Order: sequence, then C-alpha cells, then structure tokens
Amino acid sequence: MTTTYTSYKLISSDLQTSLTRVSEQPDVKRETEYYLSKIGDVKSIDDFFADSRLYNYAMKAHGLDDMAYAKAFMRKVLTEGVDEKGAFANQLSDTRYKALAESLNFARHGELATTFERAQKGIADKYMRQTLEVSAGEDNTGVRLALYFERMASSITSGYSIIADDALAQVVRTAFQLPAEFAATDVDRQAAYYEDILDLDDLKDPAKVGKLLERFTAMWELENPSGSYDPLTVFQPSSLTGISTDLLLSINNLKLGGR
Repeated sequence: MTTTYTSYKLISSDLQTSLTRVSEQPDVKRETEYYLSKIGDVKSIDDFFADSRLYNYAMKAHGLDDMAYAKAFMRKVLTEGVDEKGAFANQLSDTRYKALAESLNFARHGELATTFERAQKGIADKYMRQTLEVSAGEDNTGVRLALYFERMASSITSGYSIIADDALAQVVRTAFQLPAEFAATDVDRQAAYYEDILDLDDLKDPAKVGKLLERFTAMWELENPSGSYDPLTVFQPSSLTGISTDLLLSINNLKLGGR
C-alpha cells in the first residue's frame, strides 16, 4: 500500500523521468509529433481554430480541455492577448487563460506567434506535465492535486487566486482542515482568511511548498485512505478542472462557436 505522500514524492522527486515516461506513450508521442510538425505553419487565430488537433492539444496543455467547446470564448482570449490591462484574459481570475494567450500571443506577434519556443516546445512541455498530473489522478486524486499545487504555487498572488482555482482551494482547505462549506462563504472573507493562514511569499519557496504539501497529503490520507496504488503505472487521460464564477458569467454572455 502506498500513501498519497509517498506516491506524490515518487513522481515529483524524479520529475524528468516521470515526464519522459509520459512522452513515450504512443498516443502522447503521436499527438506531440503532430503538434510540433504543424504548429509552425499556423499564421493566424483562424488557422489555429481550423485544426482541431492543434487546438485540442494546446487546450489540454493549459488544463483547459473542458473548455474546448467554448470556441467564441477562447477566440476572445486569444484575440485580445495580454498586453492591455483591460484584455479579456487579464480580467479573468483563472490564470490558465492568460497563460494560453501568452503561449500563443497572436495579439502581439501576429503571424509570427507560433514561431517562438513557448508556442512549440513550451506547449509540448506543458502537455506532458498536464498529462502526468491527470494520469496520477486516475488512481489518487490527492496526488494530482499535490502535483498541480506544486506547479502553480508560485503564481498565487492573493487569496483570490486560490478562490479562482478549485484545485488550489481544495489543497488549502484540506491542509488546514476547513469544511467544504467554507467555499460557500463570502468571497472577500475567504480571500482574507487564506491570506491570513498562508504567507504568500512562502509559496515561491519550493521547500516551504513541500512542507505545505506534506501537510496536505497527510490530511488527505486521513480523509481518503489509499488503496493499493502504483504511481508509475501507464498513464491514461482524465479530467479534473473547476470553472470559476466569473468564467461562467462570461461564457453566458458569449455565443458558442468558432466566430
């Protein structure tokens, strides 16, 4: 029997080996080869949306595969980019949209957007990490949450950053034994409380993040005892992504579709 903490550490302590193992899976290798061979030919947002394999690959790489259907929403994200303070992606509390617009920055670079490393190898690397986390969650959701928090911790700038991301919030609530009902309380109160119990500067220190995740995995294990689990088994895709309130409101005001 392998605990949540042990499983998480087996993967994170030799992350490159874990990622290499993922990259060698036939389906992952096939989609990555296709993406890298085709993305450089994409010269516009229209070109990008016209190739569903490229689009779906980039969406999954950023943990947005659950939003792949909302093409009008995603077009707005990419069209406005991130340079202007009022850009759509900058108004969303979920930072994954900003990350996508930075990876494929058509707004700033136009037809050259896909020639940069961040649009090619950068997205491929994100795809591997995302696949690794999703696959780990197939057997133990706590392991996926820990890996995700480890990756995202340095991007947390306020209590609102935690509220905007269901996975981050679940890690913090579990680590500090906050009841699920806490998520339904006043948003400002939640944000203030998160900032009170966490030193946000500590989240930029891998060692301190590791201590927090040790606490999280211990609490997770108490609530969700592990069964037999091999964290190095062949990975398969899954999904575990929450949608923030402001995102739902924005989607509601957009027509779904490619234009």
